[in-house]
Amino acid sequence: MNILMLRHSAGFEHSYLPDAEVALKAIGKANGWRVLTTHRLDRISAAHLEKCDVLAFATTGNLAFSEEQKTAILDFVRNGKSFFGIHNATDTCYDWPEYGEMLGGWFNGHPWHQEVGIIVEDTSHPATEMLGDYFRVTDEIYTFKHYNRDKTHVLMRIDNQTVDLAKGNREDGDYAMGWCHEYGQGRVIYTALGHPDALWYEDWFRAHITGCVQWAARLAD
Repeated sequence: MNILMLRHSAGFEHSYLPDAEVALKAIGKANGWRVLTTHRLDRISAAHLEKCDVLAFATTGNLAFSEEQKTAILDFVRNGKSFFGIHNATDTCYDWPEYGEMLGGWFNGHPWHQEVGIIVEDTSHPATEMLGDYFRVTDEIYTFKHYNRDKTHVLMRIDNQTVDLAKGNREDGDYAMGWCHEYGQGRVIYTALGHPDALWYEDWFRAHITGCVQWAARLAD
């Protein structure tokens, strides 16, 4: 299996990105997957994607994709391949409506950077089965616009009792931290976790990332 990770920062550059590259390559080596990471937008093309099974984004800002590149990305997923969004993958491509529709939402602020409780809604999913039904983590907690749980399968959400909801920005109080869904014939999965550099060296977190990839690539259901 071939994984291509784009870690291009057209906006804020997260310090975890080198750690994520190392972690993803280590995960790939342990599972017999080929992992290529790049910051170059020109590597995202129909020709390159033909060789890939999973496209992962850890990007910020509006990316200078051509219309051909945008079509290639959407067709890649629609035709049966997989997209994996990591943390700031929701904080990108605001000028590309179809991207937000495909991924399931966009970043709408991070009102909490603290230890929070996370309620695991699907404890049997490959991406979350190692997490139990509840865990605590210190992370930069994103909230989302254009996210609607009726259009995706929520994997985990914030325990609202562990944050100051007065700082929140959703009337429904629904603060998902990960989700997945079908897009055309392909699969899309997103985890909002991953901001702290050190998290990428935690065994449980690497297991979570591994499970995200396995589900996306149909190696596990």
